[in-house]
Amino acid sequence: MPIISVTLGVALLLVLMMALKLNAFVSLIIVSLVVGILEGMTPIEAVESIEAGLGGTLGHLTMIIIFGAVLGKLMTDSGGAQRIATTLINAFGEKRVQLAAVITAAVVGIALFFETGVVVLIPLVFTIAAAARVPVLYLGMPVIAALITMHGFVPPHPGPTAVANVFGANIGLTMILGIIIAIPAFILAGPVYTKLFKKESLEIEIPKGLFNPKKFKEEELPNFGVSLFTALLPVILIGLQAIVEVFAPESFIAPLTDFIGNANIALLISVIVAIFTFGLNLGKKMPEIMQSLSEAVSGIGMILLIIAAGGAFKQVLIDSHIDKYISDLMAGSTLSPLLLTWLIAAILRVAVGSATVAGMTAAGIAAPLVASTGASPELMVLAAGAGSVTFSHVNDAGFWIYKEYFNLTIGKTIKTWSIMVTIISLVGLAGVLILDLFM
Repeated sequence: MPIISVTLGVALLLVLMMALKLNAFVSLIIVSLVVGILEGMTPIEAVESIEAGLGGTLGHLTMIIIFGAVLGKLMTDSGGAQRIATTLINAFGEKRVQLAAVITAAVVGIALFFETGVVVLIPLVFTIAAAARVPVLYLGMPVIAALITMHGFVPPHPGPTAVANVFGANIGLTMILGIIIAIPAFILAGPVYTKLFKKESLEIEIPKGLFNPKKFKEEELPNFGVSLFTALLPVILIGLQAIVEVFAPESFIAPLTDFIGNANIALLISVIVAIFTFGLNLGKKMPEIMQSLSEAVSGIGMILLIIAAGGAFKQVLIDSHIDKYISDLMAGSTLSPLLLTWLIAAILRVAVGSATVAGMTAAGIAAPLVASTGASPELMVLAAGAGSVTFSHVNDAGFWIYKEYFNLTIGKTIKTWSIMVTIISLVGLAGVLILDLFM
């Protein structure tokens, strides 16, 4: 039975990593093999599924994570991150530095994919936390909450955009309603949820290679405007592409913005610009700049492999058709269409790990309900989005991204990340049901 296979796989993973202290990459590969075979795959089919999952995840994320890490390293090694951090702290005050971080992440999160936003903003989180003398997760959790909420609820992110197409929803209205629901969701899951932790429990040991603790003198720091522009250049390029796609998809500049707004290309362009603004323009020589690049790549290597292994586990679950089993189980339900859509997406999210698979499958099952019940297609999109971000755990690449960037144990990752995204999911569902009363 699929649910039993998944449960046994997760239990085995926890034993391998927490009891036997086995490396996460090796553990995930072993568990992926075991679950695939339990679900009826031959050993060769399980290996092929793992290879597809590794390749698909690395193919999608390698350039984003590496270029993002390089951009962050250049920003910290040049003092650019320190300049942005000290300016934000001076503008908002140390008592409101968490608010500054959340606002930045929410704005950035409208345009950037979750993974891209993480690699761009996490070096800033480390720097601001050090400068403001606050625990890293005190800032990191709200920033991550804002990024994942925008990624799950707000077009032009791929998940809600694809689901909107299935339901025939208006993209612009979905975006507006998504932002309305997203704001209370990430505030409750981020700043409010962090207040339940003792401050010392929010402190972490920052992974080596991702942060330069050096304190720069004022005269060594780059200009604030230049630093902010370089740091946000990926957001600007991706945001420009999103604006053109929504408002002028047939215009003559659309091919250009589609190219420069691709997350991989946007980060590549940003790295090239950063080599000048955070390097050559400050009098650094190319060998010194390339040393920062090499250190960034070496520091990110194991993180990338672990994330890829999480993608392999997810692929095995998808290839063994666990999603179809759950879809068939829920198809005959008589629940409210909004609640049913959320529930299907939530169960699939827990079972297979992929938010996109969860949201799209829920949409495919619930799409006929829009015509038969008169449910708002835009709210159906948001119900699927809310369900698709619920309790993320070891079968989700996002779980491993968060865990490795913040250097956490599995237990602490579940306590912070998994509970945080579940809060986002439940608040999102509540928001959908409240808006339904007025639509």
